[in-house]
Amino acid sequence: MWSTTLPEGSGLPDMPEAPDSDVPVPAPRLQRDRVTVALYSTFTTWGWFLYSFSPAIPLIAAEQGISRAQAGLHGTALAVGTAGSGFLTGYLNPRLGRRNVLRLGGGVLVAGLALLISGHTLAMTLPATLVIGMGGSLMISAAQPALAVHHHEASSAALTEANGVGALVGLLAPLALGLAVSLGLGWRPAVGATAVLVLVMVALVSRLPRVAALDPRRPARPADPAAVPATTSRTQPRRVGFSAAFWLFMAAVVMAVAIENATTYWASDMLRTQTSMDAGLASAAVTALVAGMAVARFTLGPLSLRMSPESLLIGSFALAGVGWLIFWLTSAPALAMVGLVVAGLGYGAQYPIGVGLVMRASEGRPDAAQARSSFASGGALAVAPFLLGAVADALGTHTAFLLIPVLLVLGGLAVAAGRGALLRAATAVTA
Repeated sequence: MWSTTLPEGSGLPDMPEAPDSDVPVPAPRLQRDRVTVALYSTFTTWGWFLYSFSPAIPLIAAEQGISRAQAGLHGTALAVGTAGSGFLTGYLNPRLGRRNVLRLGGGVLVAGLALLISGHTLAMTLPATLVIGMGGSLMISAAQPALAVHHHEASSAALTEANGVGALVGLLAPLALGLAVSLGLGWRPAVGATAVLVLVMVALVSRLPRVAALDPRRPARPADPAAVPATTSRTQPRRVGFSAAFWLFMAAVVMAVAIENATTYWASDMLRTQTSMDAGLASAAVTALVAGMAVARFTLGPLSLRMSPESLLIGSFALAGVGWLIFWLTSAPALAMVGLVVAGLGYGAQYPIGVGLVMRASEGRPDAAQARSSFASGGALAVAPFLLGAVADALGTHTAFLLIPVLLVLGGLAVAAGRGALLRAATAVTA
């Protein structure tokens, strides 16, 4: 088992009780300082890789002469690496500090990229993708709780905006991929550019001063251990289990990861078969999805400070359903891209707001919550792209995309149930 305890002072603050007076409580503000900017660079790095690599999967399948299901195993390998980081996150973050875990993850990611770029067979690219998944997930697993701790009540907005920055940079990744393919260079230059962003991220993080959100706190050691009162928080047992609301919000995160990755992996294939786009243009057209996600994340970050995140998340699942329907029904390239934009507006809110709800429901244990989120996200990433690819091999890509609305409904139901669990818990406390 991994540790579920955190060093004193490193967790999220306890939620204050609502005041009895009618004086309005001011909305929290998101302060963007050097720490915030450096942590955002983690999301730009990972966003570039995901949005350049995912639409490259059909190109890798064609290059290696493998089926869609076999190509979808790259998503499974990425997921295994993501889940593997879950074994380490809860242990490494409190002990090494999130700053050092960010550096470690960056080094692992660059090593995996070198293996991927040099690989020309499935036996080479699958292990490389696993290593990349491990490194990237270690980076995100350090950056997300660091942002949550650093911004406290504004953590939902910070996480949403961080993912928005990643999506904004990711807008360029499919375009770079499409340009490289059109020039006859293949998919490798666009994906390999991730290494440059890793170096920038490591430099920014390394230059930061020591802060509680990134560096482990050095506990004071009294001369007489018996002098520490028995009633201090250091001797109080930490709750091991998580609430029902925590697990329901986690289920929504799983649905969000499955939806986003299944779509980004196979949207270009859908465009090729449904609208007759060529490979380069179809790969670049995935930018429409990422554009919608970027707009949503920058818009919903401030809104999440003033509106219920549960309501925003349920609405995002519904909006994504509208976009999916447009994309699925049309054979016109322009209208298909409109559908991707609308779907992206829904997708963009799902993962960051879902993670924010998971962190909020973790009761001051962001690293333990992040470890479980890595396991859950890894499972979704392992199953969804492979499943959609396998169904596409058997029944066609158009039929396979019926998986998406099923996941959207399940995600919305999980959020609604999680909100109900929170209300029941609050009622029980005040009763």
